[in-house]
Amino acid sequence: MERPAWAPRSIDISVPSVSRMYDFYLGGSHNFEVDRRTARKAMEYMPGLPKIMQANRAFMRRAVRFAAGEGVTQFLDIGSGIPTFGNVHEVAQQARPGARVVYVDNDPVAVAHSQAVLQGNPDADIAAADLRRPQQILTSPQVEGLIDLKRPVALLLVAILHFVEDTDDPYSAVAELSAALAPGSLLVLTHASYEGIPLPQERAEGAVDVYRNIRNPLIMRSRDEVARFFEGYDMVEPGLVPMPEWRPDTAPEDEDPYSFAGFGGVGRAA
Repeated sequence: MERPAWAPRSIDISVPSVSRMYDFYLGGSHNFEVDRRTARKAMEYMPGLPKIMQANRAFMRRAVRFAAGEGVTQFLDIGSGIPTFGNVHEVAQQARPGARVVYVDNDPVAVAHSQAVLQGNPDADIAAADLRRPQQILTSPQVEGLIDLKRPVALLLVAILHFVEDTDDPYSAVAELSAALAPGSLLVLTHASYEGIPLPQERAEGAVDVYRNIRNPLIMRSRDEVARFFEGYDMVEPGLVPMPEWRPDTAPEDEDPYSFAGFGGVGRAA
């Protein structure tokens, strides 16, 4: 397999990556045949996976516009993935010129592409760090250089927590990040769940098994389990809901049924 010029030498291009699979679902071009093959295998069980990913991105854009409208000018996007059209910095800086954005990812391809995309943008950067190590994020040069933690920050955890197993204590990681944020900060979060998927759970489990087989388990949590991440936050209306129902731009009934799989919400730190 020939290595494309954009692929860092340090990555094994024979091993699938959830970040590059996400890129494939969204119609991106920064993925390999192994990623496409694995994604198609998951889609055999859950054909609406691209619709779920698109709903995630649409929710993220609405939430960023909401945050900017509330006066938030700092954004910390953890698990940001490979850059695609309508990224956080594009939405935030269009709504609030001068808004500062720090992306965080532990995928070398996502980091390399983000660095390329952000060249020449003094108000945006990316840190190579891991959600499971909050202090690694908070003390990174990128966060320390661009984010003033004494002022409100929008913390984005979009489609990332369901890749953190309970043994890695994702609740503690979110709580540690939240404790570092100023009052008025926002937590923007989406999470996969069996609730809302328009097919039997037994069939959806086939797609979950695909992720487990590539050693990136997809942890499907209930609504109540997802709501626990918002402890210490006041929920912004309409609360924790299926993604198309959160402050929609278009009528939710016009959305694909798969778009309602999982939950999204925004909380405000007191």
